[in-house]
Amino acid sequence: MTLATWLTVVTICILGAMSPGPSLAIVLKQTLTGGRRNGMITAITHGLGVGVYAFLSIIGLAAIITASSLVFSVLQWGGAAYLAWLGIRGLLARAPAGDAPLPEAPTTASAARDGLLIVLLNPKIALFFLALFSQVVGTDTSMIARFGYAATAMVIDASWYLFVTWLFSNPRWLHSLRRQAIWFERLFGAVLLGLASHLVVGILNGK
Repeated sequence: MTLATWLTVVTICILGAMSPGPSLAIVLKQTLTGGRRNGMITAITHGLGVGVYAFLSIIGLAAIITASSLVFSVLQWGGAAYLAWLGIRGLLARAPAGDAPLPEAPTTASAARDGLLIVLLNPKIALFFLALFSQVVGTDTSMIARFGYAATAMVIDASWYLFVTWLFSNPRWLHSLRRQAIWFERLFGAVLLGLASHLVVGILNGK
């Protein structure tokens, strides 16, 4: 592993992590409705999910997953259905009546589940890492270097979303945001449902 090659992996992984999409929506949803702890759990489990695909790509199993049209389709449809389910739940969230307490915050278990599943049900992440590592990993690349690349991707992803969590869970204004929790639930519900629809259109068009 040369420094130049590693920096190339770092740069591409940072750009990939920062790309807006379902993952960012999930992390923000958990942070703004469940607080910093939920956001951090979502960020860490999301990073672990990315690490799973990164390590699978390194050892070649991701190629088998993406080569099977059935497995790939099942993962794609599963991801779209999961996003749609989250979106519908958000849109159907009800505002508290009168002086009733705010809706209960998402549990830490749901934060861990959302962070992990939003990755594992997205086979395009496997394709991303296959494309990336095919450019930097050769037959002469040691196993230590290969796992180093995969670990780099995992740490960068988790770090980016931990930063997002920290940024949007500032105690000085998080309380005010959480007073509007029901509207955030509905907003993210609409966003996630829109993303699910976009995925379905892409699947039907063979993308």
